[in-house]
Amino acid sequence: MNTPLIALLLLAAAPPAQKAKELAAHKEWEELYLAFAAADPASYPEPQRPSVAAPLLKGCEALLSEDAVMAYSLGERAVAFQETAGGLRCLARSALKTDQRAAAEEALKKGLATFPKDGAFALELGRLQLQDKDSEGALATLQQVPAKSKEAAEARKLMQQARSQVSEEGAARREAERLEQRMNGDPGPGDTRQAKATAGGDIRPAGLSYESGMGKDGMRVRQNRRFAIRYFNSDRDFGQRAEYEGKVVSALDEAYDFTQRTLGRARERQLDVVLYTRDEFRTHLGPTYAARVAGLYHDDAIRMNDAAELTQGTKATLVHEYVHAAVDEISPRGGGALPRWFNEGLAEYIEWRYLGLDGPPRGLRDVMRGQAKQGQLPKLSDMDSQAPISMSQPEIAYGTSAMAVRELVRLGGQEKLLDFIQKAGRADSFQEALKATYEKDFAGLDQAVRAALSGR
Repeated sequence: MNTPLIALLLLAAAPPAQKAKELAAHKEWEELYLAFAAADPASYPEPQRPSVAAPLLKGCEALLSEDAVMAYSLGERAVAFQETAGGLRCLARSALKTDQRAAAEEALKKGLATFPKDGAFALELGRLQLQDKDSEGALATLQQVPAKSKEAAEARKLMQQARSQVSEEGAARREAERLEQRMNGDPGPGDTRQAKATAGGDIRPAGLSYESGMGKDGMRVRQNRRFAIRYFNSDRDFGQRAEYEGKVVSALDEAYDFTQRTLGRARERQLDVVLYTRDEFRTHLGPTYAARVAGLYHDDAIRMNDAAELTQGTKATLVHEYVHAAVDEISPRGGGALPRWFNEGLAEYIEWRYLGLDGPPRGLRDVMRGQAKQGQLPKLSDMDSQAPISMSQPEIAYGTSAMAVRELVRLGGQEKLLDFIQKAGRADSFQEALKATYEKDFAGLDQAVRAALSGR
């Protein structure tokens, strides 16, 4: 079959561009999204794509204040059809409103690269970086706001904050290094006193400042009120340790903050976080776990596999496992009192959100959509006691579980979900608590997941 004929067939299967304008004129935003959710922009002639993008953008802007989730969905499709400055701005704003900071940052970076004269992108990206304590990055970004743009005055104020933070961070870093050197018995300039590290990390700090030392098991320990980070030195020198620990601290603080924002609550008790290289993980937890999991929450501790380098994937796994640790505390009888699908689904859903997604990654979504049409998705009742990882298709099981939690969030929002976790953690029957709170049983939630995947 020749290429022009294929294009004609694809276009015939897709809604006409005029349909977008008609639906937008009647403010039928949900119908507009559903009509073009699966449409491939490449199947439309290039001159027609703006006529689809513009109505989608109009919907994004119209719904920003009242339905940020749908606004984000419309904005995402608008940008897929045409990357305009307005589309990227709306996508970033709706992403922030739905706590998808990674997606917002990506949209702002793309906008800054494509529309450098539009000061809004550098301003908002710099603001985000300041909030994330990346003051040096914020300063570099804010300097890209055009001097004559309407955002210039606000950018100058933020640059002043960034410069102040850079100065404070430098002083704090020097003080932290001085204290750590003293705790490890290395006297600083003019300091002849010897300091000993805490033995085994038995002292639990009351504040958020980190204290470092060496545990009885030979592991480095850096801890504050929230976390006790443990790892083997792996022949790192002082400078390398300080840099590595700084990255770990930043990643854990990010996991704490993101869970607090997205779930509405974080863990209050101190949490052990043990970081292993791949070989160390295999030695301590066995080859089966080492081959199958990136990390796990076990015995009141997060145990990370292959954490010698902190990648975006490692950080996402930290968020996932941190959610388990938080739920273990939020649920009155611990996380084990909840079905495995719910516990894993909640962690997976929040991991998606951390990665800037509101649903499964595209490849997984397509597979799940196909299985939903064929009635082959795993049922929640089958995962009531069986862990998703032990199912025949673990990735599909995790995705289905996360989609079920996503539907609960859609039905009642963050506060209702948090309240439900506490109620379900006390209940004799999770399914009865589910029906009492959301008026759905497992079968009803299965159906909601299938409907969401099919776009109905």
